Amino acid sequence: MDNRRTIDINADLGESYGSWQMGRDDELMPYITSANVACGFHAGDPSVMRHTVGLAKALGVNIGAHVGYPDLNGFGRRRMELTLKEIVNNTIYQVGALAAFCSIEGTTLKHIKAHGALYTTAVIDDQTAEGFIQAVKTLEMDLPIYLPSGTHLIDRARDAGLRVIAEAFVDRLYDEELRLVPGHVPGAIYADPARVADQAFDIVVKGRVRVQGGNVREISAETICLHGDNPTALQNAEAVRKRLLEAKVEFKAPRP
Repeated sequence: MDNRRTIDINADLGESYGSWQMGRDDELMPYITSANVACGFHAGDPSVMRHTVGLAKALGVNIGAHVGYPDLNGFGRRRMELTLKEIVNNTIYQVGALAAFCSIEGTTLKHIKAHGALYTTAVIDDQTAEGFIQAVKTLEMDLPIYLPSGTHLIDRARDAGLRVIAEAFVDRLYDEELRLVPGHVPGAIYADPARVADQAFDIVVKGRVRVQGGNVREISAETICLHGDNPTALQNAEAVRKRLLEAKVEFKAPRP
C-alpha cells in the first residue's frame, strides 16, 4: 500500500491587465501543479488569459477558472450585493470564456475556484453559496471546485452532488474559525518565505495550522494555495517546495 503524502500546489495567476503587470507568472508556474486563471472580471484580460493557458499547458499544469466579482478596480476583494441570478450568470460567463481559450490551445479546464470576496462571502452568505453552486451544476462540466477547508460550504457543495477539493492557504493567517484574517490586518499576509514553508509543512504533514492568537487547529487539505500577487510569491514557492520535498511529499494535481 502506498502511504506517501501527495499535495496539489495551486496559485492565482493571469492577473495582469493590459499594460499593467501583476505577479511573475512565467517564473512561478514551474513550482505549482494547478493554476487558477483570472477570467477578466476581477483581473486579467483575453490576451493574458490565453497566454496563461498556453504556459500552463506547456508546463503540464492543471488549469482552473478563477471567477470573481465584476470588480477590476477593487481586484475582486470588495463584497458586492448581487442577486442569485447575477452570481450564477457571472460565474457561467467567466468559466465559459476560459474554457474557450483552453479549447483553442488544445487543453481543458480541470477545476473552478472563486476569488477574493466571492470566495469568502460564499462561506458566510447563503445566497452567494447557492449561486456559485448552481452555476457549477448548470455548467454540467463535471469539474471539481476548490473550497476552503473546515467550512460548512464543503458539505453543502457535496450535498448538491459536486466534487470538492479542500483547500488551505500557506501564506495567510487564519482565525479561530479557520477563516482567513482580512488582508488589511497587520500580519495577515506572510512575507517571510520561511514562515510560509513552516505553515505548508504543518498543514500537509501535521494536519494543523497555528491561528490568530497562537492556538493550533486541525486542518485537512488536498490542495494548498500560494498567492501570485504576494511580493515574495516566487521565494515562497521555492521555500515550500524545498520543505515539502525534504519531508518526502509528492506534488500532484487532483485527478481529472
